[in-house]
Amino acid sequence: MLVGPSLAGLARYFGAAEYFSLMALGLVAATVLANGDLVKALGMIFVGLLLGLVGTDINTGAQRYTFGLNILADGLGFVPLAMGMFGLAEIVNNLGQPAEQRSLVAKRITGLFPTMADLKASTGAVLRATGLGSLLGVLPGGGPTLAAFSAYVLEKKLAGPNGTFGNGDIRGVAAPEAANNAAAQTSFIPMLTLGLPSNAVMALMIGAMTVHGIAPGPQVMTQNPKLFWGLIVSMWVGNLMLLVINLPLVGLWVQLLKVPYRILFPAIVLFCATGVYVIGLSVFEVYLMAAFGLIGLALSRCGCDPVPLLLGFILGPMMEENLRRAMLITNGDPSIFFTRPLSAAFLAIALGLVALALLPKLGRRRAEVFQEG
Repeated sequence: MLVGPSLAGLARYFGAAEYFSLMALGLVAATVLANGDLVKALGMIFVGLLLGLVGTDINTGAQRYTFGLNILADGLGFVPLAMGMFGLAEIVNNLGQPAEQRSLVAKRITGLFPTMADLKASTGAVLRATGLGSLLGVLPGGGPTLAAFSAYVLEKKLAGPNGTFGNGDIRGVAAPEAANNAAAQTSFIPMLTLGLPSNAVMALMIGAMTVHGIAPGPQVMTQNPKLFWGLIVSMWVGNLMLLVINLPLVGLWVQLLKVPYRILFPAIVLFCATGVYVIGLSVFEVYLMAAFGLIGLALSRCGCDPVPLLLGFILGPMMEENLRRAMLITNGDPSIFFTRPLSAAFLAIALGLVALALLPKLGRRRAEVFQEG
């Protein structure tokens, strides 16, 4: 509520060069700050960028990478790709595990309400983690996952070697959850004000808004103020409802996990296929979802995270549009990206992140953070 409108006012200083450079920074930051192999993550980004180019060139009208199929003239659908890679691929992975490994509930869950001692012990950790998570949520490449891991590592360092982390210390749960929740809220800021997703969830949000004909960016606040402020209010109401629904009724929701997976997965597949078909009214998109499911399964078996691919797929068309617009303005002179201060700063930060990521010491520290978290 406080930062969003102010940041949206800065958008008037952004031209095509600045938007391209900021998107490039976001992709680089999402790769460097994420868990996993850097080379594989960069490869996934480039694959996502290529998939985003499928369809009709907006400048020349020529079709690209469509293999002569007119049905791909409008490009690959966001929903089939997301449903396939994050839905069907996960289902097949779960089916590949023994049934005993899919059992998540071993005994009855009780005593969820924190005691006064718990609240007193965790207050400092919650406040520190909220500040850290808020900052990491706004930054490109941040997000809930990195915030949770960073908050855990911070509290573990503050507790010292003689601390009780790993032996029931409430701060080990309170800090990551507070940071995760804070980052989940503040990650909406770059998405709503600049139209840039800082993580995969925000990329899904941009896809959902695009499906409904809403272009994320600074114009959302001026052209759709009811949408923007309605979303803000929904966060307040949603958090209140989560408290009401989760704490008293958590025992009921846990019982759903006892439903055999052989009964759950056909229903999940049916809902995925129905959702994809209803959006495009095309059986081809259902087949496309199945194909992306197989691709997502293969990527997971190779140790490749599909999240950078999704970010590249979402940002690819926007990056291309702003790149070509900037080049048209300067008659093909690429110096515009380095002579405009904001654009040059974004590219310099991106190059600095890449250089830092290549340092062996930072690479070991990065792996240690995610391992400890």
